[in-house]
Amino acid sequence: MPKLHLVQLMRERIAQLGNKAALRVQQDGQWRAIGWRTLGQAMDYCAQALIRAGHQPTEMVGIYSRNMPEWTQADLGILAARGVSVPIYPTSTLDQLRYIVRDANIGLLFVGEQPQFDQALQLIASGEIRQIVVLDSDVDLRGCPQASHFREFLVSGNHQSSEQALRLRESQYQMDDLLTLIYTSGTTGEPKGVMLDYANIAACFEMHNQRLDLNEQDRSLCMLPLSHVFERVWTYYVLYCGAENVYIRDPQQVMEVIGEVQPTVMCAVPRLYEKAYSMIQAKVAQAPALRRVLFGWATRVGKQLVAIRQAGKSASPLLYGQLWLAERLVFRKLRARFGGRTRFLPVAGARLADDVNLFFQAMGLNLKYGYGMTETTATVCCYEDCQFKLGSIGKVLSGIDVKLGENNELLVRSPTVMRGYYNKPQATAEVMTADGFLRTGDAAELDGEGNIYFTERLKELMKTSNGKYVAPQLVEGTLGKDRFIEQIAIVADARHFVSALIVPCFTSLEEYARSINLQYQCKSELLRHSRVMEFFESRITELQQELAKFEQVKKFTLLPRAFSMELGEITPTMKLRRKIIETQYHDEIEAMYNHV
Repeated sequence: MPKLHLVQLMRERIAQLGNKAALRVQQDGQWRAIGWRTLGQAMDYCAQALIRAGHQPTEMVGIYSRNMPEWTQADLGILAARGVSVPIYPTSTLDQLRYIVRDANIGLLFVGEQPQFDQALQLIASGEIRQIVVLDSDVDLRGCPQASHFREFLVSGNHQSSEQALRLRESQYQMDDLLTLIYTSGTTGEPKGVMLDYANIAACFEMHNQRLDLNEQDRSLCMLPLSHVFERVWTYYVLYCGAENVYIRDPQQVMEVIGEVQPTVMCAVPRLYEKAYSMIQAKVAQAPALRRVLFGWATRVGKQLVAIRQAGKSASPLLYGQLWLAERLVFRKLRARFGGRTRFLPVAGARLADDVNLFFQAMGLNLKYGYGMTETTATVCCYEDCQFKLGSIGKVLSGIDVKLGENNELLVRSPTVMRGYYNKPQATAEVMTADGFLRTGDAAELDGEGNIYFTERLKELMKTSNGKYVAPQLVEGTLGKDRFIEQIAIVADARHFVSALIVPCFTSLEEYARSINLQYQCKSELLRHSRVMEFFESRITELQQELAKFEQVKKFTLLPRAFSMELGEITPTMKLRRKIIETQYHDEIEAMYNHV
């Protein structure tokens, strides 16, 4: 296990790699590299500026921003000053921001852009924070004397006495120091601050070293929020391995820039691949007959190779010959949409549909599907190269113990398990067993080869009035992969059948409406049109054939707007807050059950 403190590991890389690119970002249409030595200087000056600003060891400092290189520079600066970094989702409302600031007793807040700064100004006005440091130099500080831009803040740290103070703090680094407080999304209640320390991160690195091959030649595209444990810990690991981290602020732009960035690795949630799969299938369906036949043949060849590799066998010369041809005619072009250089792509955060997974594996994209939680420093299990079982979420990382508890709940014991929830001893006690296992709240199955199969989230199981249990994620994942469905929320608890609230993908739906020459004045009229309702009925019927009868959606309502973070309907990680959604759409839901 890497015994060194994370900041010491970063210093080793800085010394070894010097001017090699550590970070990269697009500015004025050009991709600008930031070398390791520059990163190290920013880390030190930020730490020294914090000390000069009165920061005390173990004091918590917030980062409220979208992804950018300055996010990581500030993060490492906080850690170097022996502080505790507290990420806050940039889409958080003022109330959500205020809750975390108060709970973690944050006095100094790094913010990203104008929307975050304007929210933070209100906390300055109420005396809840004392200082704001703005990462984006284009933000208008609105004359606030307690605010400064990051560049000015770094300059204030270039001071001999604060450098000496930083060296003293370095001598006091401990592996059991708290590294970060990451607040969970709070789908069922108020957010809980997950406490992770340096020993958690060190154990995480060692486990990943045994499963993954990441090195100085790799380039990672940082597109998931750094405020989430997945991208945050992955960024640490990328830098620990000496690889390059490329930042984009808007994850919606990922497919626009991926061809320029050409990443070798990239973390993503299943939704990215589900949407890509839907678009590819739609384009193929509209292609000439010969191209459709060629695509179908190539996909079958790729799937055959995946099956053979999964079984641990060698492909025949004939199959390799077919694969050679499929590569040149089909697969290379498809992989080029993802930059053309990917080696493996970690995927987690929700259920990944088997047909979507198999399709991308067949075309040569190595999706490293897995499972983890904030409370386990991200990864618990993931695929091994080639030897994965479709339908599973992979094998447990070395050093982690798992077992099944009551109701087949997955229990995890590991040096990567959190220290607990901050200021919440009762909540901590509720999730830990007497023998040190964490209750994940997720039901699973284990096979004889060590593969884990996710079945459902126990807290979200819905029981119909007929006594049948419905796993909403399974139903939502089955229907949500359709290119005409942007969001979907299942309703079934205490009801005699399953219904759904569906937000259509309006780009696809409007394209369909034009293709059938359907006339309408507004979105609401489009959604009420009988042709549209019949169209969705037929697609839903076709999509859910694999579901049991009691799981299938019998009624649905099309919604004119997306579920919103501002209205509290979804969390910053895009998880549904079901109680709020059901309250918000009470009338629409009741109408589905009153008109049977």
